[in-house]
Amino acid sequence: MHVLLAEDDRQLQRQLAEQLTQFGHQVETADDGLGALAIIGQKAFDIVILDWMMPGVDGITVLRQLREGGMNVPVLMLTALGQVFDKVEGFDAGADDYVVKPVDPLELNARVNALVRARRTTDQPSDTVSAGDITISPSRLRAWRNGRPLNLSQTEFKLLLELARNAGTIVTRPMLIERIWGLDFMPTTNLVDAHIRHLRVKLTEHGDDPISTQRGMGYLLRA
Repeated sequence: MHVLLAEDDRQLQRQLAEQLTQFGHQVETADDGLGALAIIGQKAFDIVILDWMMPGVDGITVLRQLREGGMNVPVLMLTALGQVFDKVEGFDAGADDYVVKPVDPLELNARVNALVRARRTTDQPSDTVSAGDITISPSRLRAWRNGRPLNLSQTEFKLLLELARNAGTIVTRPMLIERIWGLDFMPTTNLVDAHIRHLRVKLTEHGDDPISTQRGMGYLLRA
């Protein structure tokens, strides 16, 4: 799982990141709330772990901004405060769980796994298109492979979405020309082939080439 850990205590940050990595997670870190928001705006995460008391923008403020922005990624609050009213404030702001320091790594990992498993099971976005290890959100104009964000141009995104919606089926070049570019004729240039090549380069950064060329016909995205 792709985890964002926002913790201003550098020693604790390194310790938790190492422990989560040992459990098989891919961990990115932020030192404060602003750093966390910046990273979240650029990448997709399976879960966000937020320290409550961070300098500048604190964890609860980050949490509120995420929820107000419509992001439903699971959020686990990490804090040294254990009073009931603090927990209530965190849950009211949209937290999914709450762990009080000092943190037991086995408990933290168990809670992370449980939150992500529950969210994947019960809260799948209705507009998500999936094909194998590729996931696309048309409404957010974002795509991921193996949980890693793909940096696609607008045309590449449209191509991938069209192929994913027809995964396992051949999509002809004329179909792509019409649906992506809105043209009802076949251009004399290798317009489709050129964009498919660029798309393949970005897809193969995170795995094998999932696009199969069907000679004289078009392309097929393997599901």
